[in-house]
Amino acid sequence: METKPLIILGSNRKNSLTETIIRKALNNTEFDIIDLLDYTIVHYNYDGHYPAADEFDDIVDKILSYQNIIFATPVYWYSMSGIMKVFFDRLTDLITIKKELGRKLKGKTASMIAVGADPAIPDGFETPFKHTAAYLGIQYQGCTYYATK
Repeated sequence: METKPLIILGSNRKNSLTETIIRKALNNTEFDIIDLLDYTIVHYNYDGHYPAADEFDDIVDKILSYQNIIFATPVYWYSMSGIMKVFFDRLTDLITIKKELGRKLKGKTASMIAVGADPAIPDGFETPFKHTAAYLGIQYQGCTYYATK
């Protein structure tokens, strides 16, 4: 099990301000990063049939080898980025058609880094992260918000 944290980066562009802030904030910490832009993640569907190009399972397999997960996303329209939302929607697979895989997340820890232009994190922004973690048996450790203005 990896002891360094795994960053799940959900910015919609490469070399983003969110990535820059993460790297500065974790400057003295060794970490690995999964940039969701580097993967094909198909939108969730109820029948659970995805094209061969879908790489959601590959991401989950990588996550399983880490104890500490940090979700990093810019704030878009008072919510997580679209690419992060697609990833979160796909977590549904881990409680429906891939329950055994989902159960392997239990006991992990997670936190969140958000980057936005408002002086404070929007009301309710953290809710999906807290509740998703609780539902999957992951201990949620809170959010750090970086205001860019």
